[in-house]
Amino acid sequence: MKKDKLKVLVVLTSHDELGNTGEKTGFWIEEFAAPYYVLQDSGVDITIASPKGGQPPIDPKSALPDFQTEATKRFDVDKELQTKLANSIPLDDINEQDYDAVFYPGGHGPLWDLTNDKTSIALIESFWAHNKPVAAVCHAPAVFRFVKESNGHPLVEGKKVTGFSNSEEEAVQLTDVVPFLVEDELVKLGGQYSKGEDWHSYVIKDGNLITGQNPGSSEETAKALFALLTNV
Repeated sequence: MKKDKLKVLVVLTSHDELGNTGEKTGFWIEEFAAPYYVLQDSGVDITIASPKGGQPPIDPKSALPDFQTEATKRFDVDKELQTKLANSIPLDDINEQDYDAVFYPGGHGPLWDLTNDKTSIALIESFWAHNKPVAAVCHAPAVFRFVKESNGHPLVEGKKVTGFSNSEEEAVQLTDVVPFLVEDELVKLGGQYSKGEDWHSYVIKDGNLITGQNPGSSEETAKALFALLTNV
């Protein structure tokens, strides 16, 4: 009997205001495109969701020439994926039971909405309670800020984690703009935070929790998630 395709939920931000700077933010293209293609090319069925549904905002900076990769170039000409993205499903309509794992791409947007989104928090807690992998990259580990284990303790407490580092936030000159620093928050929650060199791929797996440090870690984070799902 043929096994059903693996199903992964990808959750993107709906937030597009970069604090009070007047500039726009959203999700970082590479952090969505690279994992999406890793999973799709491996035969995984992917659903895209966001708090508000519809078109999630793309951080305009992530579309600049300096930040283009093979995955982003592929996305730029992938009309099918662009249409799918424009019609992301509202988080309220998502049921954890329909998926094998969840993946959160970053960008600064999640710091403002997904971190505090009760539906997102409940979804992660449900995935975790059912022993399903939960992955997040760059700023997206911030989504674990208010996520609790069944015993009431923070999900990341005592676990090996990574995420966008303070030095990387300083490098993009947004330390004073963001509502909190990902590295500081993960440490405060009791996570065993570690990091690699700035802007180099660095991925940590602790049981069903997979985190990546920065945009360049996106692909490896997705590969680690697929390996966990297939017991490789």
